[in-house]
Amino acid sequence: MEQGLKLLIQLVIEFAPVFVTIINNRRGESIGTTQYQLPSIIQEFIQTVNTVNQNYHSHDNIEKEKLLQQQSALKQRETQLQIANQQRETALKLPEVNKILDSWPLRLYPSQILDAHYSYGCKPLKVFLAPPKIKFDKFGKKTAGDAEIELMLAEGLREFINQNYSLHNHTRPVEFLAGAWDSKRFHSESSIKALFGILKTEPILILESEHDGDYLNFRIAYWGLGQGNYYYKTIARLPYQEIVQNSARNRALEWKKIRDELLEIGTDIEEINQFGQDNVFNLALLEKSEKWQAQGIDISKLSLQYRVNHQDIEKLSQVLITCHSLVTAWVADVYHLVHHDAAPLLPELLPILLQDTIDLQSVQAIATGYKQVYQALEKERLYWIPELALQLAESLSHLPDSSSAQEQIDYSVSTWVELRQVSVEGFSHPLEAMLSAVKIEDEEYIQKLKSYFTAIGDRTSLQSVEKLLEAIAHLKYKRSLEYPNLSKTITGHTNTVTSIAISPDGTVLVSGCADQTVNVWNLQTSQIIRTFTGNLGEVSSVAISPDGNFLAVGSSQHPRSNVKVWNLKTGKLLHTLLGHQKPVNVVEISPDGQILASGSNKIKIWNLQKGDRICTLWHSSAVQAIAISPDGTILASGSSDNKIRLWNPRTGDPVRTLNSHDGEVKAIAMSPDGQLLFSGSADKTIKIWHLITGQILHTLTGHSDDIKSLVTSPNGQLLFSGSADTTIKIWRITTGKLLHTLTGHSGAINSLALSADAHFLASASTDTTIKIWELDKIQ
Repeated sequence: MEQGLKLLIQLVIEFAPVFVTIINNRRGESIGTTQYQLPSIIQEFIQTVNTVNQNYHSHDNIEKEKLLQQQSALKQRETQLQIANQQRETALKLPEVNKILDSWPLRLYPSQILDAHYSYGCKPLKVFLAPPKIKFDKFGKKTAGDAEIELMLAEGLREFINQNYSLHNHTRPVEFLAGAWDSKRFHSESSIKALFGILKTEPILILESEHDGDYLNFRIAYWGLGQGNYYYKTIARLPYQEIVQNSARNRALEWKKIRDELLEIGTDIEEINQFGQDNVFNLALLEKSEKWQAQGIDISKLSLQYRVNHQDIEKLSQVLITCHSLVTAWVADVYHLVHHDAAPLLPELLPILLQDTIDLQSVQAIATGYKQVYQALEKERLYWIPELALQLAESLSHLPDSSSAQEQIDYSVSTWVELRQVSVEGFSHPLEAMLSAVKIEDEEYIQKLKSYFTAIGDRTSLQSVEKLLEAIAHLKYKRSLEYPNLSKTITGHTNTVTSIAISPDGTVLVSGCADQTVNVWNLQTSQIIRTFTGNLGEVSSVAISPDGNFLAVGSSQHPRSNVKVWNLKTGKLLHTLLGHQKPVNVVEISPDGQILASGSNKIKIWNLQKGDRICTLWHSSAVQAIAISPDGTILASGSSDNKIRLWNPRTGDPVRTLNSHDGEVKAIAMSPDGQLLFSGSADKTIKIWHLITGQILHTLTGHSDDIKSLVTSPNGQLLFSGSADTTIKIWRITTGKLLHTLTGHSGAINSLALSADAHFLASASTDTTIKIWELDKIQ
């Protein structure tokens, strides 16, 4: 039996190389040079056989031996069947794979592209360059060929991508895979189809230029995530012969200026021509053609070919670089707008790119393409369209043909009117209809309209825009009369007030202080209802449950760094939660009132009702802030390592890490609908994130010191921020615009709390006071 088992193992091992041969037959790799891993079914079988072989000597009982033999035979038959099925599937698929690889245009294998991993959630757009094949030998023996074109084109496009769409850019990453295209063999539909068949899970852009007589057909192939088919289209026909000939002609004109200057100082013409090289020939040809043209001869019928050198090739390369950069930016913008909510960047870059003379057909195609994308986004993100279309119109206004810009500006204004459900009937222009719906938050958009109409000299539209700005100025004046009022200042603490919370019914305010007390105040009368003391240490954070029954208090004074839970209404101590080894900086109760989270250098999740520990979330740095989504499925934590981490608070599993702040994250909040995350940092900025995708929607600047507290209004429209700069700022979330700055504290704002009806905002400060602000007038 032992000898039979050895033979069986040998049989399995002999079958294994079949799989390696199938995998490597396209690469030419031998089994001896491949680091081979046996398939799992074979590994399991070998392990079973080894186990049987080991047990053979320890069992003398014949019945047991027979049973082992039966098991071994059964496993052998199962393995043989698996191998046979695998060989059959491979035999069926191998011709198809070979056929695909016969049209495979890349020097990279599919696995090298598909196995890429990235440290951020945004999958980059991969860009491949299929450069043109142009024969320049007829222009002159010294002229470089397509290899020089390809190198210059790749280098120019690489520089453009690295400056604007770097792979390390978390917002619009692009991975440029220069040199991957096997340009000597493959092009057009067959190669695109082969690539799409294998790489359809990856966002891909292919830039292809094909020589066609005196022209280059510039095509693109593109597919994004989850597309059922690819986009393949000719974008432009570039007259490359005309480009290089005009370059040579312009060089001849420049040479003529130099020649004439040398002649004026008495230099011999033969000596001058020794330095002219091909410029001498080109100038002679130019002067002949001008002479014949002056005599009425149609020189277009003549084959006049200027001599081309590397300078003309560089000119052609620059035109190609500009066209390739335009299209790369366009497609990257479309991909990241659709899949990652990133605003387009190309409209900002267009004025610079358009400085070079290029084929305007491609620019018009891009403008049309943008509008098609915007129209596709109308159902999901209609509110983006006015700003996006206006931005593109501003860029296109630099073109000689203004039709594309006018089309975009009309689209922008009509969408703005549609968003506000304003009827344009009875108005000669939609700009006039905007007057009835304009708000202060529209000022930036209206100012951009003014800049656009000023640039193109449209005085009629400018008059309408000026009326809109006057209306906004009037609204701003009215708002100044409705400034949030400081209702009262509560005193009573003897040290820094570190944290405050307002009960759901708006009658009670709780404050925690560095003086080791927690006060419960009547919000209407500002009188103390109850004070909690006794082994609290310095109180770092307080939180009230959504039903108003529980009060959680965190202590930052080690070794008394613990969490206590009281019945808020009776003052009875319910739980003392131990386990933190470092100061507890923050406590937070979930919106459903089921769990309590406490943060030190780790986060502990507790059952609020019972006081039992559910799980521990391991941080490497001090946790400064915590927020829990309305449905309780995501916990966000900010820490002193500048990072925000997202967790599943029920299981303790990490979900994602957001890393964009340049300082400690000291404040976290979530929108009432659970779609947005807000973070405040020691870098003095506030970031608004899309919680699901992790993309940054706005970065708010204006504070001059650490952001220490954030809270959102119940309707999800306003964000309140408290800072160490002693001010409170009120922001419009949808636009990121600053509405008000509240002053009155003489020390850092440590904590903010908003009443459930949003009528009152409370602020706690290192100046030992709590201030109550009336907000009715800004709702």
